[in-house]
Amino acid sequence: MSQAADSLPALSCQDVRQALLQGTEIALIDVREEDPYAQAHPLWAANFPLSRLELEAWSRIPRRDTLIVVYGHDDVSGDLAPRAAAVLKALGYENVHVLADGLQGWIDAGGEVFRDVNVPSKAFGELVEAERHTPSLGAEEVKALIDGKSDLVVVDARRYDEYHTMSIPGATSVPGAELVLRVRELAPDPATRVIVNCAGRTRSIIGTQSLVNAGIPNPVCALRNGTIGWTLAGQALDRGATRRHPEPSDATRVQARADARRVADKAGVRRVDWSSLATLEAPDRNVYWLDVRTPEEYEAGHLPGFASAPGGQLVQETDHVLPVRGARVVLADDDGVRANMSASWLAQMGWEVHVLDAVPEDAPRQGGPWRRPSLPPPEADTIDAGQLAAWLEEGGTAVLDFTTSANYVKGHIPGAGFALRAQLAAALAASPAVHRYVFTCGSSLLARFAARDARALTDVPVFVLEGGTAAWVAAGHALRQGEAWLASPRTDRYRRPYEGTDAPREAMQGYLDWEFGLVEQLRRDGTHGFRVM
Repeated sequence: MSQAADSLPALSCQDVRQALLQGTEIALIDVREEDPYAQAHPLWAANFPLSRLELEAWSRIPRRDTLIVVYGHDDVSGDLAPRAAAVLKALGYENVHVLADGLQGWIDAGGEVFRDVNVPSKAFGELVEAERHTPSLGAEEVKALIDGKSDLVVVDARRYDEYHTMSIPGATSVPGAELVLRVRELAPDPATRVIVNCAGRTRSIIGTQSLVNAGIPNPVCALRNGTIGWTLAGQALDRGATRRHPEPSDATRVQARADARRVADKAGVRRVDWSSLATLEAPDRNVYWLDVRTPEEYEAGHLPGFASAPGGQLVQETDHVLPVRGARVVLADDDGVRANMSASWLAQMGWEVHVLDAVPEDAPRQGGPWRRPSLPPPEADTIDAGQLAAWLEEGGTAVLDFTTSANYVKGHIPGAGFALRAQLAAALAASPAVHRYVFTCGSSLLARFAARDARALTDVPVFVLEGGTAAWVAAGHALRQGEAWLASPRTDRYRRPYEGTDAPREAMQGYLDWEFGLVEQLRRDGTHGFRVM
C-alpha cells in the first residue's frame, strides 16, 4: 500500500471549490482517523479512515468513476493519501486524485476549515435558526414549566440510545424524522406546548422547525442548547429513560401525510413512482437509495437495494451518508411523511432528492439488516480461541486488537494491545520481540485485512483469531478492561462534547460557542449551496 504522492494526479483547492460551486459530483475524502479529521477539515470533506477504507468505500461511493480527491497526513505514518489512492484503485475506482499539498495546501490557498463532525448539517441548522428565527426556550425556563406542571410535552429528537443514556426529565424519545408523524398523539390538545430537545442544537432546531413548517397547531419551541444547556444550568438529567413515541392513529397519518407533502413540494422535492424508479439510475450519476423509517421497521421488511438511514440521523449526518456531493438521493418510507420531511431538508441543503410515491402492496421486500457491500476479506492463517489460550499460556505470542479503541477499553483479550491498521508498521515496531502475532477485532474481519498488510512489514508469522474477540468470549474466556497496552494512540474516535455524562463543562461551553460561529464560517467558505425556505 505504498505509492509516491508525486506520481498521482492532483487537484488544487481551486479545482475542488469549482466542482462544488458547479454542482459536479465529487467526493473529497479525509483518510485520517476521526479525531484528527474532527480537528480541521474542509466543509464538504467526508471522513474515510484508511484503516477501514475497504469496508466502507463501495457502499459510500457507489460509482467507480466518481471523481475522488484524497488527502490526509498522519503524525505517525506520514502522508496517507498515496496509500489510500492505491486502495481505491484496487477497489476499482478510476478517477482518483490527491488534494494538491494536502490539507495544508487547502489552508494556504485560503480555504476555510471546520472543526467537529457532521459539520454541513450542524452549520445548516444554525443557518435555519438564523433565517427562520426558530423559537426556543432556555433550560431554566423549561425547568420552571416542568416544575409548575404546565401543559407541555418534551420530545427528544436524538437516536433512542442517546436518549436512553441521558435525557430531560419526563421527555419521550421521538427521533427527528418521526416528529411530524407522531407528535399529535403525544399532544392532541393544540394548546399543549411541545418542546424539542437534542444534546446540543442542530436536531432541536431542525425538529422544531419541522413542526413549524408542517403547520402543527401547538406552540412549539426548541430547548435552547439541549442537554448541554440543561447541564450548564446546573439541572439534573434522567438516566436510562425508556419512554418511546406512540403509534399514530389513521387520522393522524392522513393529516401528517398532507402536511409533509406540502412542505416537500415547497422545498422543491422531486417525485418518482414505482414504475419509473429505474429511470433515476443514470450511467453518470451516483444514486443513494435510502429507507428513512426506524431501524426496526426496516429490518421487518424493506425494498431491495435501499439502505437503512433513519431520517433524523440522515439529516444530521449528511457528510457520512452522502459523501459524494452533487449525487442524487432517493428516499422511501411507507407513510408519505418521513421521506417527505427528510427530503425537504436535504433539498434545502442543495441535494437533488426524490421521494418514492405509492409503492405497490406486491412490491418485493426483504427482511433483516442492511448488508454493506464491501471487498471480501483476504485469506489468512487462522487459529481458534483454544489455540490462542494455549499460546498465551506458554508465552512468545503478541495479540493486537484492531477493534475500535472504545470497544478495546470495554473488553479485550488479556495482554492484547490496541492497534490502528493504518499505523500497523509503528505498532509492530513498538511490540516486544515474539515468536508470532495473533490479530483480532470484534469479528476478525478487519484483522484479516491487517494480517494481509503485515506480510510486507514483518517476517514473524501472523495469525488471525477466527471469529475475533466474540469467539474468545463464546469459548468461555475472560476479557480485561482498560487501556492496558496502546500500541497506537486512541485517535480513531473524536470525543464529542455533547455525548456521555461526564464531558467537562468547559468543553460543552466551547462546543456551543463553536456552533454559534458556524453561520459566519459558511459565509467565508462560500461552497455550501444551502437555501432555507
